[in-house]
Amino acid sequence: MCSVTRGEDIAVTPKREVSAGGVVFRRTASGVEIALASRRTRGGDLVWGLPKGRIDAGETVEEAALREVREETGLDATIEAQLGRISYVYVWEKARISKVVHFFLMRATGGDISDHDDEMEEVRWFALADAADSAAYDSERDVIRRAVEAL
Repeated sequence: MCSVTRGEDIAVTPKREVSAGGVVFRRTASGVEIALASRRTRGGDLVWGLPKGRIDAGETVEEAALREVREETGLDATIEAQLGRISYVYVWEKARISKVVHFFLMRATGGDISDHDDEMEEVRWFALADAADSAAYDSERDVIRRAVEAL
């Protein structure tokens, strides 16, 4: 039996979800840049963030991270380092979801940001100094700062 909060019909006991993603960088003549992807929230706001998604059956965390980066940004990449993980809880269709996301530092090796999937509205390269401040969520800003330190 699942308990619910009063008046909201939202499950108290969260479902668990594990995802993986990456901070993709490239070196240019003007410096290091990081790729961020934008999507619309349910409220319609445009937010910038890191590419990430669920791990499919049979995939490793690393394989999922590389696949999600390819799907959501159009970029091919190689993993350079682990950046740790973040955890948060959100509500989706009246279910409370406890999510853990594993992040990796990735070097772009090919692809094109115009080749992203429909889940993302736009993908853009941000200067290293501006990327963290451009991300919408504190936890992802922290991951980007870890990437900046590693670079």
